[in-house]
Amino acid sequence: MNVTTSPGPQNYSGFWIDHADHRTWLARQADQQLAFFAHSLQADAGFATLDHSGIPLANKTQELHTTTRLVHSYALAKIWGHPDADKVIEQGMSYLSDHHHDSFFGGYIWALNDGEMVDDRKLAYGHMFVLLAAASAKQSGHPTADAMLKNTSKVLDQHFWEEDTGLFCDELNRDWTPFSTYRGMNANMHASEALLTAYEATGDEIYLDRAGRILDFFINKIAPQNDWRLPEHYTENWDIDHDYAGDPMFRPAGTTPGHSFELGRLLLQHWDLKGRPPCDAPLKARHLIERALHDASLPDGGLAYTLKFGGDVDVSARFWWPVTEAIGAIAALIKLERREADEIWYRKLWTFANANFIDHTHGGWFPEIDNAGNATSTIFAGKPDIYHALQACLFPLTPGLSRHSDDLKHMR
Repeated sequence: MNVTTSPGPQNYSGFWIDHADHRTWLARQADQQLAFFAHSLQADAGFATLDHSGIPLANKTQELHTTTRLVHSYALAKIWGHPDADKVIEQGMSYLSDHHHDSFFGGYIWALNDGEMVDDRKLAYGHMFVLLAAASAKQSGHPTADAMLKNTSKVLDQHFWEEDTGLFCDELNRDWTPFSTYRGMNANMHASEALLTAYEATGDEIYLDRAGRILDFFINKIAPQNDWRLPEHYTENWDIDHDYAGDPMFRPAGTTPGHSFELGRLLLQHWDLKGRPPCDAPLKARHLIERALHDASLPDGGLAYTLKFGGDVDVSARFWWPVTEAIGAIAALIKLERREADEIWYRKLWTFANANFIDHTHGGWFPEIDNAGNATSTIFAGKPDIYHALQACLFPLTPGLSRHSDDLKHMR
């Protein structure tokens, strides 16, 4: 157990997101994460993946989602008033433009090592994070962010967006030729996240409309047909592929409850940006979130990584990111309506994370714990990213369901 002081007053009769002690604790945790991951900066270009103590790993492969998530996270930090965030934003934006960007075919290369391409695929998942990074960097005032946002939007429109389905295809070769017919929920979920942030940064309605079409497919069509669970994998015609099992990090078999938390929160963000029209979006968000909590909650704490299609636990590994996303989703529900049952979950998850995932010695979160609650690693090397855990700290500090960047400006 990695125990330290409580994240909030256990005897408080109200809601932690309203209490000064919890809010101070969240801010301190965010600052500690930002201090730890600042060591990702390489002396020449790009970022290193850090081991548990903050030392760069020997493997210098830099994947697109790592670069972009650091840009996005430190852009949020700059908006919030964290000192020295500019160094990470600038290094990340430069690496995206000078290394990940494909000057010959356009778009962004998935992975490099010492500046040399080691995986030249063009993945929708990675491009969604470029859009997210550019949108957040624009909100933080970075001078090249607007051009990157426009360029990435054009690439997504030309190569990934499928107007007839209102969804994005997944993967292409470097020269934009297809090499599979795979379609997936994960890339489209992160597309809705990036599109909503791009809308907040620009006011361009196309981003809001496309996010809405993606959310409509998964939440109004797929989720109700599957007892409010979200299958991950699909055929070219967007039929559920029950037999697919791919990369255990990005495409595990079955359903991934952590993504239900994310999509539920994003549905509330979209509904809020649309002006909160009278509809059942809040109820559907709650269905997704509560179903995932019910299915994935483990007897010894934490959340299972994946489920079988009927809701039974498939992979019981306890990773950090589903817990962070559950925290963010429940915080959104609490902001909308103060329910005691939601507060019980919010406190339970933060208390568990504080005791098991948060590294109070070095900073950051351990990516995985074993059955005894000790840090371990099966598919993640080192401490792979700040993005999930930082948002779990910052988003509950803001009063709204959307436009977190606007609210963070006034939080310090």
